[in-house]
Amino acid sequence: MKLYYSPGACSLATHILLRETGTPFTLEKVDTSKHTTSGGGDFYAISPKGQVPVIELPDGTRITEGPVVAQYVADRAGAHTLMPPAGSLERYRVMEWQNYVTAELHKSFTPLFHSDVDATAKKALAAVLYKKLVWLDGQLAGKNYLTGDDFTAADAYLFVVLGWAKFVQIDLGELQHIGRFMARVAARPEVRAAMQTEGLVA
Repeated sequence: MKLYYSPGACSLATHILLRETGTPFTLEKVDTSKHTTSGGGDFYAISPKGQVPVIELPDGTRITEGPVVAQYVADRAGAHTLMPPAGSLERYRVMEWQNYVTAELHKSFTPLFHSDVDATAKKALAAVLYKKLVWLDGQLAGKNYLTGDDFTAADAYLFVVLGWAKFVQIDLGELQHIGRFMARVAARPEVRAAMQTEGLVA
């Protein structure tokens, strides 16, 4: 299995899950601004969407969209802690969080990275996002992870997305439950290994 990734992008969540499940994989880095791969290929030829993550199976089949890729990786490995069995309420809870992260948080961060969005608009968008983060902080009170004591695919995704806050001047310092969550996830050996491989930590 090959993962097309960009350092620190949402593909990091897939990278983490591949390591957490012990799945054999290779990596190919993508320059998302130039839409080229580290091997010099046209990334649009691999994914017309031009976005990571993309996983490529040995037969050449490709799967995109982070939350869907997460389900595939966990299901293939039988990793029911990361993604509970189909039909169980626990799985729907993980998917519920996956959807919240992608629709409410990931997409709220996106415009804050664009240089063509003016400062006034960014300030307003950041304020809306921060309210969501305050709510999220409350949801993490008394929990190790989003759904309780088990680290799931949703936690990997949330960790990656919240890591973007420092790049768009959103201070998470007062959100103590989020702070503890981030430290807990960052301490996981496979999370650290993924981040080291992507050049995000020493």
